[in-house]
Formats: sequence, C-alpha cells, structure tokens
Amino acid sequence: MPRGISMRSSLRSRDSSSTSTGVDPRERVKDCCRKLVAFMCTQVGVGGLVVGYTIVGAFGFMMIESQSDTTTTTDVCVREYIRREYADELWFSTASNQSVNVFNQTAFYVVSNSILQRYQENITNGKRQKLNCNGLTPAEVWSFPAALMFCLSVITMIGYGSLVPKTQWGKGATVIYAVLGIPLYVLYFLNMGKVLAQTFKWLYTRGYECTGQRKPGQRTIVPSTACLWVIFGYIAVGSIMFAEWEGWDYLDSTYFCVTSLCKIGMGDLVPGWSQHDSLEDSQTKLIINFVYLLLGMGLIAMCYNLMKEDVYVKARELKDQLNQVMDAIHYKLMTCCKSETTD
Repeated sequence: MPRGISMRSSLRSRDSSSTSTGVDPRERVKDCCRKLVAFMCTQVGVGGLVVGYTIVGAFGFMMIESQSDTTTTTDVCVREYIRREYADELWFSTASNQSVNVFNQTAFYVVSNSILQRYQENITNGKRQKLNCNGLTPAEVWSFPAALMFCLSVITMIGYGSLVPKTQWGKGATVIYAVLGIPLYVLYFLNMGKVLAQTFKWLYTRGYECTGQRKPGQRTIVPSTACLWVIFGYIAVGSIMFAEWEGWDYLDSTYFCVTSLCKIGMGDLVPGWSQHDSLEDSQTKLIINFVYLLLGMGLIAMCYNLMKEDVYVKARELKDQLNQVMDAIHYKLMTCCKSETTD
C-alpha cells in the first residue's frame, strides 16, 4: 500500500475514533438548552420563572421611572389640594380683605363668584397639578416592593392603577412586559393548579381513609364544596389580615380580596398606599400582598382543577342515569306494544 494512502487512512481512522469517543461541544450546548427548557416547563421551574420575571421587571421599572421628573398623584389628592387652594383664596379675598365689606352683598358676590367660577373651570377642564400627596420622590414611589407589585398586577391582569408609569419608555416597557408575561402567568396558573390539586387530593384521600369510609380500590373525588371552603377560608384570612393592617372594615377588606383574586382590580383599595403608613410599613404590606395574591392564584387554579374533575364525574354519572331511564322507558314501551299486538 502506498505511503500517502496509508497516512490518509490513519488520519481518517483517528478522526472517526475521536468523534466516536468525544462529545461535540455544540451538541452539549443543545442538550443543556433542552434540559433547561424541560426544567422551566415543570412546576418548580415555572414558579421560579414567574418570580424571577417579576423581580427582573421590578428592577427595570425602578430604573426607568425613578429618573422621571413627574410625580405620582391621584384624583382624590388633586381635588383636595384644589379645594384647599381656592378656599384659602376665598377667605383672603373676602373675609380677611378690609376692602371688601362682608355686609355689602353685591361686592361679596362679585369677588366670591369670580373665585368659584375659576374653581369650577379648573375641575371641569380636568387640570392636573404636579403634586405628590406623600411628599415622596419618584425613586421613593417606585421602590422595589411597589415595582414588584406593579409587575404582578400587569402579568396577572389585575391592573390596580394605583401605580402607573409616567414616562414614554415606561409605557412602552409595560406593553412588552405584559405581552411576554401574561402567557408565562397562564403557564404558571395551569402547572401550579395541577401540583396543588394533586397535593390536596392526596391529603383529602388520607383524611378520608382515616374515617374508614373509603373502600380499597375506590377512586376518591374531592367534592366541590371542599374547594369552596378552601377559597372562602383563604378570603377570610386575607380579609382579617388586611382589615387589621389598613384599618378597613371587614366588608371593604373582603371586597379587596375578592376583586383581587378574581382579577377585577378596582384599585380603590390597595394595601400599602395609605398616607398614614410609614414608608417601611407600606413596603412590608406590598410584599405580603404580593405573596398573598401569588399563592391565592395558585389556590384558585387548584380548585378549578378539582372542581372540573368533580363536575366531569357527576356529569358522567348523570349521563349513565339518563341512559338507564331511557332504557327503562324503551323497555316499557316495547312491552306495551307487544302486549297490544298479542291481544
């Protein structure tokens, strides 16, 4: 065999042996990516991905909105400020002004009417004052707990409206953040519902076995009433907790919990946004509200899965009973027809 041919064959055999024994780096990267995607689609991965997504979004909105010159305000705060402003002007222009005699009805009417007319125009035209009721800077308003709560309200579609972006960059980032975050929340809703449903079903089965009513091999179905009790209990715990913290009555606190967990999000009542709370207390309430809502969404998904199974089983039982009734009616009709023909 020529020398050149033998060298080429040896090199070819060496390359083939190296490729057979070694691992291609690109294949290793692809395998790691596949494993990462598979893990992220699991229950633990999806839950961690939602929390991580909200944390990253919170830091992003803090960076964007803390640099703005605008301040966060509410309509209630603006109206109170405008009323105080014009009430002071009415006082200093009439009662405290020596040139205006309060016993002169015409002069008093002219001065007060002009002030009240400007007040009416200010309200009806929707003029907004750049006023911060709490005296906080944008960086303090967009703290980490507040931004975290804002991100959760966006991806869960609650949308309180107590904290909104003011800058153009912030509004654009909210659109992109919602488009990417809402499907992620839906995936979390479905996966977390399955995990909690399996856990609750296992606990219910063990408790049912302790009563001695479950027969061997019998399928255990969690009734819908048990799911409703879980939801009512969770709402009751939240109602008591927020009522004690915020000083709300129990109706308002229950109203907040129901509208939040149902993703209505009126925004008129939000924990941590009271003007009487200190900055540290408000941040703590926002964090606990974040945990309460995230866990509550999982419990609702759990109850949805369990109640769906219960309804499916009852519907199938109802179908079987209807079939039996129809078969009995059909048998009676056939029997009657046969008896008439024989007669």
